[in-house]
Amino acid sequence: MSTHLAAVSLAKGESFTIQPRLTPKPGPGELLIAVKSIALNPADTQMRNHGLFIPTYPTVIGFDIAGLVLEVGENVPVSRTDGLETPGLFFQAGITRVAAYCVTVWKSCDPNYGAFQEKCLVPWQHAVPLPDEGISWNEAATLPVAVQVPLSAWDALGIPRVGEAVDQVSADANDGSQQNVRKKKREALLIWGASSSVGTMGVQTARVQREDRGSSIGAVYATASAKNHGYVRSLGADRVFDYKDPQVVNAIVSAARTEGLVIRHCFLATGEISLCQAVLKAFLRDEQGEQKAEARIASAPVIPPDTKIVEGVETIFVTPSMENEERRLTQFRYWIGTWLRENLGNGNIRPSPEPRVVGKGVEAINVGLDELTKGVSCVKLVVEIAG
Repeated sequence: MSTHLAAVSLAKGESFTIQPRLTPKPGPGELLIAVKSIALNPADTQMRNHGLFIPTYPTVIGFDIAGLVLEVGENVPVSRTDGLETPGLFFQAGITRVAAYCVTVWKSCDPNYGAFQEKCLVPWQHAVPLPDEGISWNEAATLPVAVQVPLSAWDALGIPRVGEAVDQVSADANDGSQQNVRKKKREALLIWGASSSVGTMGVQTARVQREDRGSSIGAVYATASAKNHGYVRSLGADRVFDYKDPQVVNAIVSAARTEGLVIRHCFLATGEISLCQAVLKAFLRDEQGEQKAEARIASAPVIPPDTKIVEGVETIFVTPSMENEERRLTQFRYWIGTWLRENLGNGNIRPSPEPRVVGKGVEAINVGLDELTKGVSCVKLVVEIAG
């Protein structure tokens, strides 16, 4: 049997050991991917250093990859006519370039499904075929987690997916006039920590929501450090605020009220939940002090157990379905196979933030995670995998 190299986690808190592993065969619904680039995520450091999500050792972890499909299992769409519900979503061995979100966590950290190796297994619903040109392996590797998290957040917040609210708006507008449509767009969607990886894509996905005719989103607000304001604006934010400003909450609330907008939904990519709560709380009550609405925060970081409860403001930890595999695969088929494929193909989004290569080969993964642990801003650390 053929073998490949992997960065293997032998115990909690230890650096990975480079070892050969037997290359697995894909089962039903699976792809075998030759990994070309790996993007690193904060969760990777938590798993390596603290054993987050890992029930047994040894294992191989990691989430974000780009690579070439080597083999396809049974029940994988291999031609344009196979995926009738998602036309054009198909995979061909030796031909199809993909970006993919690995499923190690959902497979009890079975090492065959971890990203940190030269070859791994991925369910086809977790993969997106890449355009033939215009995107490198390194850029593609930055996409899966960064896209999935904010799209999962919008679902958790109850924000209709693009296109799903059009019929209701048309029915409400009656005459379909642009004036009536604009009246519906009274909400500012807030992304806190917009220069992080999932934050930058949060801005881009929010912009797509804002541009949807049926959406209630009229503006995209974001927070970031001052040095990254220009970049965040280039991704589609209408207003960017400095989260280090002691008056940042007042500045956001004042801007929204001046523009006749309300803020009832926030995506916390990184930062302090309490500041998000303070912004949303300002829009819960009318002039008489009566509560007239509820608000929600979708948090990418795990919610600390000592988080203060604010009446009327719900905080939700963003995660795909952990219990129901069929539901998870359906979610990813939309997030990755439909939304990402369509919006990447038509140029609505671009990989963000810029990738920075920290080394080549699986032996560079430890170095990259050490750097990530120290903290990075507005950059995505990537490891290039040879072969």
